[in-house]
Amino acid sequence: MIRFAPLALAAALALSLPAAAQDLTGTLKKIKETGTITVGHRESSIPFSYLDDKQQPVGYAMDLCMKIVEAVKAELKMPDLKVQLQPVTSANRIPLMQNGTIDLECGSTTNSVERQKQVAFGPTYFVINVTAAVKKDSGIKTLADLNGRTIATTSGTTSVPLLKKYEKTANIDVKEIYGKDHAESMQLLATDRAAAFVMDDILLAGQIANQPNPGDYVIIQESLRQEPYSMMLRREDPQFKALVDKAVANVYKSGEIDKIYAKWFTSPIPPRNINLNFPATPGLKEAFANPNDRGVQ
Repeated sequence: MIRFAPLALAAALALSLPAAAQDLTGTLKKIKETGTITVGHRESSIPFSYLDDKQQPVGYAMDLCMKIVEAVKAELKMPDLKVQLQPVTSANRIPLMQNGTIDLECGSTTNSVERQKQVAFGPTYFVINVTAAVKKDSGIKTLADLNGRTIATTSGTTSVPLLKKYEKTANIDVKEIYGKDHAESMQLLATDRAAAFVMDDILLAGQIANQPNPGDYVIIQESLRQEPYSMMLRREDPQFKALVDKAVANVYKSGEIDKIYAKWFTSPIPPRNINLNFPATPGLKEAFANPNDRGVQ
């Protein structure tokens, strides 16, 4: 009996440990074993995830992901957990998530049904509206008002097929001209070669903020389509997914999200101290009120 006592004691001690310490799986197990969480970030996705003038990753998505890091530290009781920052691109972000190089991706990644076959997502933290920027004195208030006008958009973007589809369904006729990038498309509007620039609303806001007279422009509230952005995770990892969902939902429920949002979208941001002047849209407010990870078709 005495000979087996140490084993019995060890078993008793094991049973007394928290369940999380015994049953860690997936990403949390990897983090616990390595003592490191690796966060993937973008280098130029302003204001979501980009490098500031000190070459440090900052942004709205980064702030939210750091809330998740704090939750991981608390869950694993690892206050000194090492946070490794790994730059990613639109081309390699999914492969780096799948092969275990990064544990969490924080940028401007659209949550789509197709991508959900490869990765998972946390709660929606931004909602893109594909719409149009016009000059304030143009008299254009809705997308239907674009009928008979010349429209600028950027080559190779989802705005092109969306605009063509809208033309057919709304029975309007527009002439399309294409910029090679967003800056060129904006100049087509600024120089009156186009009456509108069709693109994601937040990208339009960024272009307007960089104009000599931002007040000369307005973004139409009507939308061709909405697309949700969120942080990206590995698939089939329910333990880590639950932690992420809870951490982000707590930020939303507490109202802290309003301060974080204001910091990046309605206040001057580094490095040039430009204010995007982009208040939260009704679609985004709905995502904050009812957190979800639904992907766009």
